[in-house]
Amino acid sequence: MPRIKLTLAYEGTHYHGWQKQVGHPSIQGQLETAVQKLTQQITRVYGAGRTDAGVHALAQVAHFDSAADFLETDWVRALNAVLPDDIVVNKAVFADENFHARFSAKGKRYRYRILNTKQADPFIRNQVWHVQDGLDLRAMQIAAKALSGAHCFTSFCAAETDVSDHDIDLNDIQIGQAGDEIRIILNARRFLRYMVRNIVGFLVEVGRGKRAPEEIPSILAAKNRSAAGPTAPPQGLMLVQVDY
Repeated sequence: MPRIKLTLAYEGTHYHGWQKQVGHPSIQGQLETAVQKLTQQITRVYGAGRTDAGVHALAQVAHFDSAADFLETDWVRALNAVLPDDIVVNKAVFADENFHARFSAKGKRYRYRILNTKQADPFIRNQVWHVQDGLDLRAMQIAAKALSGAHCFTSFCAAETDVSDHDIDLNDIQIGQAGDEIRIILNARRFLRYMVRNIVGFLVEVGRGKRAPEEIPSILAAKNRSAAGPTAPPQGLMLVQVDY
């Protein structure tokens, strides 16, 4: 049975994340419903990453198997015709039968946007974290450098995670500023649940002067979620790229 690989974008404001949940709208649920409408078959759709509620994606990757007599371009056109307007399939290709959107991934890139102004911007309120306090960008960059590399990130992952291996090689964290917006880009082969948002929350505390980069070794060594501080809100986060 042919395997179809999708690359899609979505605005996650109105969804409870990627993963299908009973009684709550999800990206996976919308895709599976769309495929069923087109094929009249119940089909499981697998994603590269389980983005949280309110988190967006520029290039999420998913796959499913279907014997429907569709060309690659047919899948793009047909799925977009039945999906909600805030989910768009940009590409569909036939993949090798051994391809898996999650387990074949070699790396992921996330971007977090912070609007650092006194007044909020109502037009982008669902795409940024509005932080009124002045932020020390240089201190945040020093902290980001200290967090880069291979570490046990237990202190920066959700306490209720069911993943036992918390050792992550965080390739790098880039922090830059364009006008009033601070952008944080993180690259790694994989991420733990809430890891990016927890790191961003800590970096903002460093920018506010409430935490110091020098604390990072002890925070990592603590292996305790409470050691790292607050979690950044979801709306500023976007899955930008998945590498294979």
